[in-house]
Amino acid sequence: IRSNAKAAVASLYKSGVEHVVMLSGDNQKTASVISSQVGIEKAFGDLLPEDKVTRIEALVRDYKNVAMIGDGINDAPALAKSSVGISMGMAGTDTAMETADVALMRDDLEQVAVAITQGKRALSVIKFNIAFAIAIKVVFLVLAVSGHTNLWFAVAADTGASLLVILNALRLLRV
Repeated sequence: IRSNAKAAVASLYKSGVEHVVMLSGDNQKTASVISSQVGIEKAFGDLLPEDKVTRIEALVRDYKNVAMIGDGINDAPALAKSSVGISMGMAGTDTAMETADVALMRDDLEQVAVAITQGKRALSVIKFNIAFAIAIKVVFLVLAVSGHTNLWFAVAADTGASLLVILNALRLLRV
């Protein structure tokens, strides 16, 4: 299990996560030992649900965007306070899953890094598609105003741009 956790933490860093912090209800010594074994930079133990909320609020003040991964009813308040709450699917309680923004359906922490990477890819494609579609419209608006094109060419260009945007978005289906 620890080797899976170590690989998951490494994949989080690889996906662009800058800081990984462990909040645990277990005692501080246990939290510190486990966090050092799996590559987590800070660990806070002996935390009650309200203590986790306080830590999340402090992390949000320090880092602005904070994701919290939890699976239990004790994690639900902290999941709600985080920028993005992530519930671990099958092992997660109903309360954690309902409170979280994202529910992973497999109990695999490495899927968090996969979701981050896929999200970044999707955002990149979306930004490109919007910029491309607007650029085509601006070009044909300028051409139409200057008298160098007519409505039919503009409609054809808009349809072609829409098809290109769709085809570009379909690239996201490739893993």
